[in-house]
Amino acid sequence: MSASKATAANRFGLGARPGELDRAGDGRQILLAQLREPPSLAEFRDLPGSAATLQREYEQQRANRANRSVEAAPKSSKPLMAASSESISESMTTAPGMDGASARRGRTAAAPNDSAEREPATPAEALRRELRRQQLAEFAARYRHAASTDAPFVERLTQFWSNHFAVSIDKGNARLYAGSMEREAIRPHVLGRFEDLLLAVESHPAMLRYLDNAASIGDDSRAARRAQRMSEGNGDKPRRGLNENLAREILELHTLGVDGGYRQDDVIELARAITGWSTPGPRDAQEADASFVFRANAHEPGARRVLGRDYAEGGVEQGRAVLADLARHPATARHLSFKLARHFVADEPPPALVERMAQAYLHSDGDLRALYRSLIESDQAWSPAARKFKTPNDFVISALRAGELPVGNEARALIGLLASLGQPVFTPRSPAGFPDTAADWSNPDGLFKRIQAAQLFAARVDAHSSTPYQRALSVLGSDAVNGDFAIGLRRAGSASEGYALLFASPAFQWRS
Repeated sequence: MSASKATAANRFGLGARPGELDRAGDGRQILLAQLREPPSLAEFRDLPGSAATLQREYEQQRANRANRSVEAAPKSSKPLMAASSESISESMTTAPGMDGASARRGRTAAAPNDSAEREPATPAEALRRELRRQQLAEFAARYRHAASTDAPFVERLTQFWSNHFAVSIDKGNARLYAGSMEREAIRPHVLGRFEDLLLAVESHPAMLRYLDNAASIGDDSRAARRAQRMSEGNGDKPRRGLNENLAREILELHTLGVDGGYRQDDVIELARAITGWSTPGPRDAQEADASFVFRANAHEPGARRVLGRDYAEGGVEQGRAVLADLARHPATARHLSFKLARHFVADEPPPALVERMAQAYLHSDGDLRALYRSLIESDQAWSPAARKFKTPNDFVISALRAGELPVGNEARALIGLLASLGQPVFTPRSPAGFPDTAADWSNPDGLFKRIQAAQLFAARVDAHSSTPYQRALSVLGSDAVNGDFAIGLRRAGSASEGYALLFASPAFQWRS
């Protein structure tokens, strides 16, 4: 079956930019070429790593405590996570098309001169602002890269895995690390082996904090026995113990899948195997680039048995060995293949395609490139009947690319727009991530908001660069621009109306 460039750009990529459909080769060749070399990540070069962010977080907490001891100033003594939440809320309530500065002017119009009388920022306030700017810069870099990358298939894969290993910034202690997890754990491994990707994610501060493993303590660990002795002396109950959250989601969501054959005993045993997997604390003497620490005192001693296989005591290596075997499990191959096929091909992907992909994964020992190639080389993936309704995130990125629209350094309006469309940045409702089927995104209210967003994007397109009809041809291809749609584009009362018609059209809303 022929593989069109438009399908490669719009079904497998992030939506075409003008000129993208002029690339040499057919659709398969274009996609395969993107898998050979990692894309440029220049947009992320100046962003700090998680280890540095952890240190700044602890500095901010110390500054808060010092500030509270000197003066009871509620605004200056806000904890880091509450401050970060405020910044995201501010961004998400910004009206589409209004930049952050305009929104702030609107809220402070009643007191235009108070900034002149405001006292200089305390150290705690300065750090809070720094971390807020850092978080916005992380989000802006993500969307700037998506809007401009020449390897959109790889970027779609990156965002797929980011949603597969979902972390939400509404969990306070993980808020600053969701974006850096995508950058540090997923991007380096998206074209590698799933085993390496899995280990990088499960040992990242974002995941360890989001699913509470950073505070998990084995019931028979040295730390638990010490806490037991202290609690008995004080007449209190121990406050912390074994936490199963991360282990459960590793099995149910990240590897085997809900029907993957694991039992509750496997959850408990995996949770015990990864006790001690944590993040450096304020008092830890860690290297500057360390964002993971293994706390031997918190680790549950002894051998573990997971899915019928025994794992000898080995400290941090015990958990790593379990993850390595989970990555090679046939149920993992089927689960990942199904999710990828559903993401790229259809809400109900052909079982034969899923099986083909699973076998490619198993035969290559979990090589993700082999998994992607099996998808691309299948005729079923290129069927005209195969198409996906765009999520809000897909829609926004494809509009940025089609309209050649810039992304600012903080992207406050963009963040607010995604929230209004129902897919706030790094804020899924659960560890399962954002849903990936048309029924989840095609409700009347969502469609109405997309029309409004289409008008917003249309107003920002350079009307002198091309006509709406010409731009539609350049990003959707001639097969999609015909009939009444083509007539409407040619007869639009203004360029802005024509571009709005393009962005709101079914041809643009579906990844065909």
